[in-house]
Amino acid sequence: MDETLASRKRARGIYLLPNLFTTAALFAGFYAVLSATHGRFEAAALAVLAAMVLDGFDGRIARLTHTQTDFGAEYDSLSDMVAFGVAPALVAYHWALSGLGKVGWLAAFVYTAAAALRLARFNTQVGIADKRYFQGLASPAAASIIATGVWLGTDLGIDGASLSWLAALLTAGAGLLMVSNFRYQSFKQVNLQGRVPFLLAVVIMLSFAVVYINPPLVLFLMSVSYALSGPAWTQIRLRQRRARRRQ
Repeated sequence: MDETLASRKRARGIYLLPNLFTTAALFAGFYAVLSATHGRFEAAALAVLAAMVLDGFDGRIARLTHTQTDFGAEYDSLSDMVAFGVAPALVAYHWALSGLGKVGWLAAFVYTAAAALRLARFNTQVGIADKRYFQGLASPAAASIIATGVWLGTDLGIDGASLSWLAALLTAGAGLLMVSNFRYQSFKQVNLQGRVPFLLAVVIMLSFAVVYINPPLVLFLMSVSYALSGPAWTQIRLRQRRARRRQ
């Protein structure tokens, strides 16, 4: 009887380490919203990027420590909704979209709603979809487009109101890419524990050096390039299929 009660108590508990990273990502998203409402847009953008880094650790740590639970998966999804669904939309709205009136909040809502739909679709496809690819742009990647764009604008001293229409197009476009059927590389097949060629280590070192030259510009270009890789790769595959059919 005592062993049964003890096992129930253990089952009711949660694993602390992976959920600490999830909580930190949630806090970063919350802090991004607070910073944006006070006009501290650079801090808001960096908070969203920090949430991306933290979100990348919680799942890997759970798998490495064998502490994966249904609670952790649900908690991570809710944290992603705040950090990558609500926070980027509000940061973009306060920085550039508020002057557009209904068009501005509509673009922000399109992004937020798309992030919710993207996460819901992802959760229903766990264990079914090919882990090598994402169907639609992942919400952290979409958030990166907005965060690095705002960071680049503030770094150049550009007033967001002067780029309101471009920001609305970028925000709504990132949202629509999340709910699209374009396939994106997930890079989940990369084994961080295994051996890698020495040349890859050199490439990673050079990548850090390039990012260091101008972090907001380089990261923004990388985010946009990854977002465009889905439609481009889809077009290439369609052309290859048409060529095979003709043959």
